[in-house]
Amino acid sequence: MSTITVDNQMVSIQKTSTTYLTLLFILCFVSSVFGGAVSTLMSVYLPVVVKELQGDIAPDQVNYVSGYINALFIFGWAIGGFSWGLISDKIGRKKALLYSIACYGIFTVLTGVMPQWPGIMLCRFMSGFGVGGELVIAFTLISEVWPAKSKAVVTGILSIAFPVGIFSAGAINYIVSSWREGFFVGIVPIAMAITGMFIVKESGIWINHRQNKTADRSNALFSPHTRREVIVGSLMFGTMLIGLWAIFSWMPTWIQSLIATDAPKQRGLSMMFLGMGGLTGGFFSGWLVNLMGLRKSMLLCFAVCTVMSFVLFKTNGTFSPVIYAEIAIMALFFGASQGVLSAYIPQLFHTSIRATATGFCFNVGRLFTATAVLFIGVLVSTLGGYGNAIFIFSLVFVVGLIVVLVTGDKKGKAAVSEVNILSDNN
Repeated sequence: MSTITVDNQMVSIQKTSTTYLTLLFILCFVSSVFGGAVSTLMSVYLPVVVKELQGDIAPDQVNYVSGYINALFIFGWAIGGFSWGLISDKIGRKKALLYSIACYGIFTVLTGVMPQWPGIMLCRFMSGFGVGGELVIAFTLISEVWPAKSKAVVTGILSIAFPVGIFSAGAINYIVSSWREGFFVGIVPIAMAITGMFIVKESGIWINHRQNKTADRSNALFSPHTRREVIVGSLMFGTMLIGLWAIFSWMPTWIQSLIATDAPKQRGLSMMFLGMGGLTGGFFSGWLVNLMGLRKSMLLCFAVCTVMSFVLFKTNGTFSPVIYAEIAIMALFFGASQGVLSAYIPQLFHTSIRATATGFCFNVGRLFTATAVLFIGVLVSTLGGYGNAIFIFSLVFVVGLIVVLVTGDKKGKAAVSEVNILSDNN
């Protein structure tokens, strides 16, 4: 009971303190930035890592090893996103957020000191496990504590943190040539998790729900009340992820395949343009929805990504600077889709399953994504190069188009009302 009393005092401060909200947003934003950097860092350094640790691995097996590393990270991300959602609904948003940040920070540092493939694979899986949780809980916490009148704008800005991280991964590669030193960036999220213990306060909505003895906690993930929202959210988010993760996990290696000599700057710049495009798209996603509406915005995003994946991977046989522009355009609409969906999905669900359902929608697609990323390594030789293999998997954008066309623009109105009414009290 004393814990709840303290938490209620914290909620009172939270409702009246703009300073607290600002600090919370900064922590969520920066931790998501480092999540993006950690997610992409191995893809950027992958050719160098494979060269150093190849050992007795035959040259024709390198693609398989590379695929396993990327796939394990995404499997960890997917499992972590769903698992941390469950944990957050049970123990609270604060603890789950800080534990997940510490998790990916610790295992990122450990990646840089591992001498052999098995250790690196385990660390990448656990890094993904932490990143998946941080992203889910950050959006869930912000959706519950932020005032309704500015929530959409803030959530859109938060959605650009991950592309900033992608940009940062390219910048780290550009500046730090040693991949082992590059992975020491994990020290920063570890420090943030410790600092967050003294800054972050529990969500008032979550506390009120836990104190309410008559609150409905019977909503299962696939109950009749939530089944449609879970399926729609999972398909919308998942189809975009499958295509884009296949693309940016293998982008540096594809760039390298177009150039005869080692090309660290071209690999780094390609990821920086990918990040900058996503950053811009996410930042302006709220304005795009205000202009076109949710349904038309998503249709545009999926359509442009479909067209640009064809242009990028089927019309470029050699490297040229125009590739940077094509990457940026595709990333622009990927970023916009993430901003829209990151605000949309958490508000579909009731407090009792909000983090769990959001984690499921954000991450179930990553199980297929990990398989796709792994399968690309297997198909490279069969399909005649990275470009053809990546393009095959990017066709999933067409599935996203169909999902948006047939589902319309409905929301979980009860859940939206619950969040907005309580957050208006802040």
